[in-house]
Amino acid sequence: MHVDPNNSFGTARDEIQNGGLSRAESAINNSQKLQDEIQALGFKIKQHEDNIKYLKTQKHSLDGSILDLQVILGKYCSSSIPTIENEAHSNSRSENETVEQILKHEKSAAAILCQLKIRHGSQASHLMLAKDVLGIVATLGKVDDENLSRLFSEYLGLETMMAIVCKTYEGVKTLETYDIDGGINNHSGIQGLGSSIGRHLDGRFRIICIEHLRPYAGDFVADDPQRRLDLLKPRLPNGEHPPGFLGFAVNMINVDCANLLYLTSTGCGLRETLFYNLFSRLQVYGTRAEMLGALPCITDGALSLDGGMIKTAGVFSLGNREDVEVSFPKSSGSSLAVEYFETEKKLAEMNWKREKIEEDIQREQSLLNHVNYTFRIKKQAFIKYLADSSPYGNQATNSRRAGESDPKIISGWRNRGNGGGYRSSF
Repeated sequence: MHVDPNNSFGTARDEIQNGGLSRAESAINNSQKLQDEIQALGFKIKQHEDNIKYLKTQKHSLDGSILDLQVILGKYCSSSIPTIENEAHSNSRSENETVEQILKHEKSAAAILCQLKIRHGSQASHLMLAKDVLGIVATLGKVDDENLSRLFSEYLGLETMMAIVCKTYEGVKTLETYDIDGGINNHSGIQGLGSSIGRHLDGRFRIICIEHLRPYAGDFVADDPQRRLDLLKPRLPNGEHPPGFLGFAVNMINVDCANLLYLTSTGCGLRETLFYNLFSRLQVYGTRAEMLGALPCITDGALSLDGGMIKTAGVFSLGNREDVEVSFPKSSGSSLAVEYFETEKKLAEMNWKREKIEEDIQREQSLLNHVNYTFRIKKQAFIKYLADSSPYGNQATNSRRAGESDPKIISGWRNRGNGGGYRSSF
């Protein structure tokens, strides 16, 4: 068999050139893939940086608005100090009476917390045990007259009136701890506090966790500094409003200034969380007869000023009224201008928005840090790959030189040179 030496040389040369080209092309493709990944990470970095810049601009704008409102409140307070002081004195006297009622139940959790506040004053809110506690139900709202106070207290009952209200579940866990066997640890939590002041806690006690309550999801009464709920008034089957309907109990609770400004992490206040869960759509009527006449449109219970009580639809409380030993304080009547309360409400909302923006900035910064870290790793891998794959590039160059006489090879490399190369700025 005759072998043409020229053909053999050509075949060997083609195999060497094709092998070199294949490896070189693979190197180029892999480097392009790494470069695409780095470019995508660069876009993500730019996006997070833009988000942070936008959020910081919003925060700066809110800071200016908050400062303006603080100045307005300062000017208003400086011109209304005597009125505010008189109202504060009257409210304080009414609140002290409620606290005294609670303290009579010496071995209750509510009384122990009140003792803590009395002994430590304003510093009590900084103590680990009490810093998440908003207060006792009976101290968080006020009503306009004694009769309403007695009615609402009887409806809720003593255990609920003396319930401790916590902002979060972390506060609930702080109030009572357990040993390895699941038993109550009487040397810590509120049991330990009671023992330290000579008041051993008896029986169970109720805790209400604000963040775990389902809030009211509707609208609010427009231009109302108390943020009352815009509940639909009841209607009889004939479409008329029932005679004697005075309103909803949840809207008859007055929330004082300090508690009015409290907002949960989702932006909800005490009325739409705590008091809405306690009273729901409890209706209030002038007389028992008017209340009973409205039975077709009572869904969540009703009270009448002369002592009638329907706990919930179909559940009646009959017999003589029973005075609960702990009741809501009586409001002294707000003498502050509506504008003042509106300004305070706006200030509270802006502070809440500012906190949310700060949380968003922290989250974006965390994401940016993660992408930056990934970017650096990919960049290092890219540079290493370029260094490791350089022999294939040299081999491709030698192959091109060896095949300069072959027009097909020259044409192929020119095509790759036009569209298959890569550029790196790293």
